[in-house]
Amino acid sequence: MCSSGAASCVGFGWQQIWMLHSYYRLRVLGFIILYLESALSLNWSGNGGRRYTMAAVKPVLRKPTFIKVDALHPATSGHTLIVKVVGSKLVVRKSRPDGQHVRHMRIAECLVGDETGVILLTARNEQVELMKQGATLILRNAKIDMFRGSMRLAVDKWGRVEVTGPATFAVNEDNNLSLVEYELVSVVDE
Repeated sequence: MCSSGAASCVGFGWQQIWMLHSYYRLRVLGFIILYLESALSLNWSGNGGRRYTMAAVKPVLRKPTFIKVDALHPATSGHTLIVKVVGSKLVVRKSRPDGQHVRHMRIAECLVGDETGVILLTARNEQVELMKQGATLILRNAKIDMFRGSMRLAVDKWGRVEVTGPATFAVNEDNNLSLVEYELVSVVDE
């Protein structure tokens, strides 16, 4: 017979059960922390505290591959080009209220090119100021939009337009890729 009660007769009291529960909880928590340290490069630090900071892990950047204007094709994206501005024309200037502020929207069509050809570039808002005749630009992550069957080059919010030093090439205005009309044809397999 047990003289001290039913819990001690079984072999484990609630204190022992709680200690085992806490022990396994800490082991699982330790495993999760080790996993996060290895996966996210976390560093534990502090004066007895449990503070952690993210380690600065820089991604490895690859060198850009510059292409020429004549290598552009419809509905493609991710292009990096060095072009010279031949001409620019402001086509849309609108202002619309946005809460307490007034939002200005500007769109310009610019003829840009290199030694292989020219294409129309649709410049928006802050890009319009960079489109001065004779300026040399680096377009990063540019895409080709189709407008009324012809190609237009555009740089959206994921891309970048940078002004660079003057280029040494002469622009070939005879090969205008925006004058070529494309037609979408559906092909039926039989």
